[in-house]
Amino acid sequence: MTFPWLTLVGLLPIAGSIIVLALRGRGGRTAAMLFALAELVCGLAIVPMDPADLAEQHSWIGAIGAWYALDADGMTKLLVALTVILVPIVLLAEWHVGDAHAARGPADGKGRPVEKDGVLPPRWSTETFMALALLLEGFTLYVFMASDLLLFYIFFEATLIPMYFLIAGWGGTGRTGAALKFLLYSLLGGLVLLLGVIGMYVLSASDGAPSLLTADLTGLPMATGTERWLFVAFFIAFAIKAPMVPVHTWLPDTAEQARPGASSLLVATLDKIGTFGMIRFCLAFFPQASSWATPFVLTLAVISIFYGAIMAIGAKNLLRLVAFTSVSHFGFMVLGIFAFTTTSLTGSIFYMLGHGFSAAAMFLVVGFLADRRGSALVADFGGAQKLVPVLAGVFLVSGLATLGLPGLANFAGEYLIMSGAWSRHLVFVAVAVIATVLAAVYIMLAYQRVFTGPVSEASQTHMTHDLSGRERAVIAPLIVLMLFFGLVPGPALDMVAPTAQQAMVHVSASDPEPSVSNGGK
Repeated sequence: MTFPWLTLVGLLPIAGSIIVLALRGRGGRTAAMLFALAELVCGLAIVPMDPADLAEQHSWIGAIGAWYALDADGMTKLLVALTVILVPIVLLAEWHVGDAHAARGPADGKGRPVEKDGVLPPRWSTETFMALALLLEGFTLYVFMASDLLLFYIFFEATLIPMYFLIAGWGGTGRTGAALKFLLYSLLGGLVLLLGVIGMYVLSASDGAPSLLTADLTGLPMATGTERWLFVAFFIAFAIKAPMVPVHTWLPDTAEQARPGASSLLVATLDKIGTFGMIRFCLAFFPQASSWATPFVLTLAVISIFYGAIMAIGAKNLLRLVAFTSVSHFGFMVLGIFAFTTTSLTGSIFYMLGHGFSAAAMFLVVGFLADRRGSALVADFGGAQKLVPVLAGVFLVSGLATLGLPGLANFAGEYLIMSGAWSRHLVFVAVAVIATVLAAVYIMLAYQRVFTGPVSEASQTHMTHDLSGRERAVIAPLIVLMLFFGLVPGPALDMVAPTAQQAMVHVSASDPEPSVSNGGK
């Protein structure tokens, strides 16, 4: 290492958050955007670098073998790139999120916002939202880059702080309850994970030389029962984060109540910690237990795929619809991870990227609709395509990306997952394929109800202007990225393939030999 690039990438947005808060509104928005753009440059700069040149390792708490250790393999680089791209987009999308607070909206005797005409004004300013978003960015990046288990856990838990306030400070009338539900589920997952971290430390210390470096913990010998219990602890924490059925219920409530920008950061970046952790820790630390749990995990994955799709079809709120689609998509990712083929693992990692862009696009587009109408209920729209054709078009493109249309980013990930898993888990894949049809149903049904047909009186009243220049600047990069990675997935796939191959080594799995028919001879 010649320069601590990864430390810079992690600390820059955290420093930016502190500075934006210190400015107290005097140029805070501009400062936040400048820090986000600087972080974008630094985050993308590490993508072509050799991982060996990026690794950092410094002794931290010697008594327990804890290190300040960072690294960046292909999967980490992909998730770093996703995060640094999305944050400035979200900041631009939420440029006026706290204006009602600045205008001194209705408040009680303690200065807390109170509901008026069915609307709850923001609790804090736009600058506070942006500072929290930058803080969340820095903490999330540290989670992806940490190569010491204790360091990972600290930032895993630290992400809850800014995310809680992002949910509770802005959004719908039930935002406080949604934020509390998110926090309780996440704290439960963190508590279970802490037990697993302690267990790994005890095992590493049993030979008198404790170490919490992930490289030292990989391949650590342990009894079968111990390995299975530790796997369960790690998996539960990551399944809550992902989220998977049945520990997913916090997500639809949160997405419905939070601001679309906060939901974008939550689902597109923060929740990827779940699938990232399954690959980085579950497969590496507990290979035999991962194989033991595969039938159960694949069953949960397929249930999540179907449940999310069916609930999305029946969703009456567009924000809940997008949240349920994500439950379904995370099921696909987990299916690819535990199918144990290089192709399916590569597809799962790539799917994290594609889903990040499509989920953010859907949340932000629905946010543009809700801001105009004052509601995200499907029944409150109708015929809006005639009034806001550009908005209708970007909703359709984002929806097509969500359902995995060929030529858009999600398709490559879904195809690789299912084609890779087919040779080992035919039944699971055959069932999951049906959900791709359901995806077309929930997207096209939502489009039909919101945008087609006669123009409703509510749409005529509220849909008075199409996308503004700022809103087009928000959504255009996401559409370009979905198209680019849909048409040219090769560079990203090449970048993450070594991570998939290493995961296969950890679980001592090999790809099935292709079968070639001899025509009956």
